[in-house]
Amino acid sequence: MKRSDPTRRQFLFASSLAGAALATGAINAVAQQPAPSAAPAPAPGSSPATAMKIPDRGPALAADLVKAFVGAAHGDLAKTQALLAETPKLLNATWDWGGGDFETALGGYSHMGRRDITQFLLEKGARFDIFAATMLGYLEVVRATLQARPDALACPGPHGIPLLAHAKAGGAEAAAVFAFLQELKAA
Repeated sequence: MKRSDPTRRQFLFASSLAGAALATGAINAVAQQPAPSAAPAPAPGSSPATAMKIPDRGPALAADLVKAFVGAAHGDLAKTQALLAETPKLLNATWDWGGGDFETALGGYSHMGRRDITQFLLEKGARFDIFAATMLGYLEVVRATLQARPDALACPGPHGIPLLAHAKAGGAEAAAVFAFLQELKAA
């Protein structure tokens, strides 16, 4: 049975395209580009793991530290700042709450509607995604992502929270995104 819903990995890839578009001001260009072609096949006799060399980055972050950071990311700016100052590599750390419910600090702040903390993390270099763009009210980024990947509308965020709920959490600043998503959902 073929699954038509996007995987989280596919959705995050589409979201990263939107983030890059925002950063470069090339939103319209992204929306008009064809989907990326498949990556070249690895050389005969090699596996994808050996084809791409990943440098050793040292030991993994302590699980309790990652959990504390992502947990703080649901509303405690001071604690988030302190933990990040102490361990900068936490910025894009991801916690698995169970059952594949992965979340970064940015993901936590985005569904909680915390613009201040979301902006802080983005300024520090957090990986931008469509959930943050939605909550922040970046209509053109959301529109470009969904033009490139319409199936992304159904992709759940952390804790299964949909894009529409992220837009609602964004309040007045995200009202245009909320209206846009409601139109798409009704269509």
